[in-house]
Amino acid sequence: MGCSAFFDDLSLIIRLRLERPSVCNSESERTEWIRPSMLTSAPHSASDSLVTTAPDLESTRLAPTYREDLRTGPPDIFEEVTETDWSDLSWKKLGRPYRVENFSRHRKEWDSDHGEEMPVPVQWEHFNRHFHSLFIEDYSQSRKLVASRLSDEAKRLCFAGVRETLGELTRLKVWNHVHRVEDAVWDPRGKRALFEGLEVVRPRILFLGAADGYEAMQLLAQYPGGEAVLVDYDDFCRTDRFGGFPEAYPFLGRNPATSSWEVFRRNDFRIHFDVEDIRNLKYGPEFDIVLSVGLLEHFPDEHKPLVFDFHRRFLKPGGYAILTTPRRQFRSRAFYLIMADLMNYGYRELMDARQLGLYAWENGLEILRCGYIKAHNGLVARAR
Repeated sequence: MGCSAFFDDLSLIIRLRLERPSVCNSESERTEWIRPSMLTSAPHSASDSLVTTAPDLESTRLAPTYREDLRTGPPDIFEEVTETDWSDLSWKKLGRPYRVENFSRHRKEWDSDHGEEMPVPVQWEHFNRHFHSLFIEDYSQSRKLVASRLSDEAKRLCFAGVRETLGELTRLKVWNHVHRVEDAVWDPRGKRALFEGLEVVRPRILFLGAADGYEAMQLLAQYPGGEAVLVDYDDFCRTDRFGGFPEAYPFLGRNPATSSWEVFRRNDFRIHFDVEDIRNLKYGPEFDIVLSVGLLEHFPDEHKPLVFDFHRRFLKPGGYAILTTPRRQFRSRAFYLIMADLMNYGYRELMDARQLGLYAWENGLEILRCGYIKAHNGLVARAR
């Protein structure tokens, strides 16, 4: 699907963003050193876990639920703003981030049923399960099933059902385009460009709010021999989002001895999952890299200093803080509009790279790299 087709889909769904009536009543704390294969019953073959080399390079292909990309060239999008004079920026010049406020109907129903706002941990439980359902959905099979259901609803003249199913079909198409076609969620070439050039050998990595752990695995491929601690207070992330991460997915990195490209799978990495609230972590300043992906934007401004403190307090002297946030762009705003029922359970902002950099600068970080890739802003920094 080309760019114009993608925006046609956006226009279709925006026209459908009316309050949807109900469909017709036709149917109704554990921590340990682990390998991901210990967390899933999926069969595991030797070929999934062994490092592979040159034959697969410069290729990209669509798997049923994701894109493999072993191209070694530069990313499709990586625009740096690192040379910005951060001391000269102000919020008056930049403006504040855009707040995503169209909550999921499931969140609204929960609030109404319970007579209170959904607690933050419950928000994350709902988000993680719905988001994970997208990653494991086979697009081709699901499209056929939803199209068949749409046909049945139309034959029965169930107009509420048609509208509901049309929305589901379009959300499916948009997710497929964003994740599989454009590869904008994982964006391996963009992440490699953001992470390159770090002065680390066999690094210890702490990933705050780790979810599926993708970026920690990419770092471990680029800087082999290290280890990562993934932290999330929802055990579903340990068992399903990380535990169910595709064993065959290829991470491209460099062999430190030969400088040649090598492909790693998730079972090649040494990873520890800590099911814990970040505020309760007992680690000291012992990590070479402290990483968060999509964490900062969930905190209002009065709480953002705490997020930056989470990054600083666990870093060794000279260690790297790496943060990414969703970009403030039309596509991102449209995405969170279309996918609201699955994604929007709590506070969320969209910002641009300079806004991310200014937050970091105001909170005592020296900015080493700042810019944006396909769907995310990225920042690499050290404590000043």
